[in-house]
Amino acid sequence: MIKTLTQKKLSQFSLFKIPFNGITYDIVVQAIIENALIRKSFGVTSLAVHGLITAKQKIEVKEAVYKINIVTPDGQPIRWALNFFYDLKLKTRVSGPDLVIKVLEKANELGLNIFLYGSTKETLIKLSKFVETKFPNVKIVGLHEDRFREASPEEDLQDIKKINDSNAHIVFIGRGCPRQEIWVANHLDKINASMLAVGAAFDFHAGILKKAPQWMENSGLEWLYRLMQEPKRLWKRYLITNTLFIFYILKEIFKKKLSNKN
Repeated sequence: MIKTLTQKKLSQFSLFKIPFNGITYDIVVQAIIENALIRKSFGVTSLAVHGLITAKQKIEVKEAVYKINIVTPDGQPIRWALNFFYDLKLKTRVSGPDLVIKVLEKANELGLNIFLYGSTKETLIKLSKFVETKFPNVKIVGLHEDRFREASPEEDLQDIKKINDSNAHIVFIGRGCPRQEIWVANHLDKINASMLAVGAAFDFHAGILKKAPQWMENSGLEWLYRLMQEPKRLWKRYLITNTLFIFYILKEIFKKKLSNKN
């Protein structure tokens, strides 16, 4: 009997001691849907450079990422690094916003229930309209705007009950990195659904933010496009994390060359 992805442990590859699954959109979507259909608690996130560096620097985030079932390479620099160090030959990254669309396409075929957790009321309303228009067979069974703080134990229990009582197959979480990764990790075996930490996907698909042109995404310059849209909020993030990413990559290349000599 052939095992389903739900029963298999997918291969992981480490970048700076942070695990990534070197997989395609099709495989990720299959795993999400398989778990959603049996309402098994399952977590997925897509980490770009900012998420990777944050996980490396903060133990709470690192521990959360280790708990999550699938961590996809969001961003070309992550894909390039995995291909370089492990010769994975990944042809595409697996980004949060694009993954949302591919999961919704499959959910639309199957008539699945989804729950939207995070962001603002305005964004959730606009995102709901987008989903209802593009994916009419998908049932939105709940919305929960972000408190922009961590829930109290009592509030968290209420949130868990609200989501489980909605009979959601899939929960999309748009709380921003790393809050969404911590949330997903903390709710494994509590939420009876597939959970996807998707970051800015809420804003993109709600029409709040514009996605970068395809050529910028392919060239690894998506961060620059986002920086131009939100310079005050993002300049420090990209200055620090991009610089550290380059530093750590060079350090790993040096270690690799040194080990090859020995």
